[in-house]
Amino acid sequence: MSIKKLVKKSILSIKPYKPGKPIEDVKREFGLKNVYKMASNENAIGPSPKAIAAIKKGLLNINRYPDGNSFSLKKALAKKFMLRPENLIIGNGSDEIIVLALRTFINKGDEVIIAHPTFLVYKIASTIVGAKIVSVPLKAFHYDLDAMKKKITKKTKMIFIANPDNPTGSYVNRTEVEKFLKGLSKDIIVFFDEAYFEYITARDFPNSMRYVGRGNVIVSRSFSKAYGLGGLRVGWAAASKEIIGYLNQVREPFNVNMLAQIAAIAALDDKKHVLRSQKLIKEGNKLLCEEFKKMKLFYVPSVSNFVLVNVGYKALEIYEKLMRKGIIVREMSAWGLKNFIRVTFGTNKENRLFLKYLKKILKINREKEK
Repeated sequence: MSIKKLVKKSILSIKPYKPGKPIEDVKREFGLKNVYKMASNENAIGPSPKAIAAIKKGLLNINRYPDGNSFSLKKALAKKFMLRPENLIIGNGSDEIIVLALRTFINKGDEVIIAHPTFLVYKIASTIVGAKIVSVPLKAFHYDLDAMKKKITKKTKMIFIANPDNPTGSYVNRTEVEKFLKGLSKDIIVFFDEAYFEYITARDFPNSMRYVGRGNVIVSRSFSKAYGLGGLRVGWAAASKEIIGYLNQVREPFNVNMLAQIAAIAALDDKKHVLRSQKLIKEGNKLLCEEFKKMKLFYVPSVSNFVLVNVGYKALEIYEKLMRKGIIVREMSAWGLKNFIRVTFGTNKENRLFLKYLKKILKINREKEK
């Protein structure tokens, strides 16, 4: 008997998520000494020094299991965001909390509404639990909340809203969200994914924590971006006490490791590191977008730490040529954006190297086409 016959049908229909290529793989493949990763929306300046110090101190205790309830981290988050610990859950990255929410609340055949394109994990994880996925196209590279609301039926159980969105970097404002939530059925869970929250400067960005307890709302955030702890996989979410209770029923007992918890608490206290990260992103955003304008390339204005840019029909070829130069960006065909690449804002050196090589590649391509 083929093992394929034993696999769940929902598994057979999915395309696995492929992360950005690791630096070491590119070094080996192309024989490069220096490689710069601008593909996975990581923090280019690294983790908080306070987090590193906390990890070193905590190493002596790694023979012990971590606190399964993440008590100290919840306490720190509750204090910072004026929440109650019982309204919080800690995840092995915010990805895990997405999976937990689907595993907890979605039965086979329930409808899950997502945008297209958006974070790929929504579709993959929803498919695995047997949900019917209702996909709503973006409108001018922005979430169309009006269109998403019109797609709601009696079978709708959960709606994902990435704010800001990945891969576009665009966001939905306070007015749009308030309008969307008004009159929404209490039988629907709205999941706000705010992984890039710390980079937001827009004054009309919604304060989603106000919605916790007002209907069935889950708001997730991450330590992987501004805090620079992507490799430790630690995220968190806020929701009503009742929702958190059910999520904890399906959560693995030791899902977040000890060092991740320790590092997150220390990083949360390092305001200087977050400010440095925000400054870096602001400068990178300005530089790249100004150069894209000069190069007459279409891009989507971003409030996050990356930008989506149209480099033409040879996007895959450009991605590969950049990689041979030691610059890893994200090629976007998996999102249905065949002419686009997504670029994470890096250090000034990384940003300028990327622009230098992109200009050269585009110039050569254009000369060949004459």
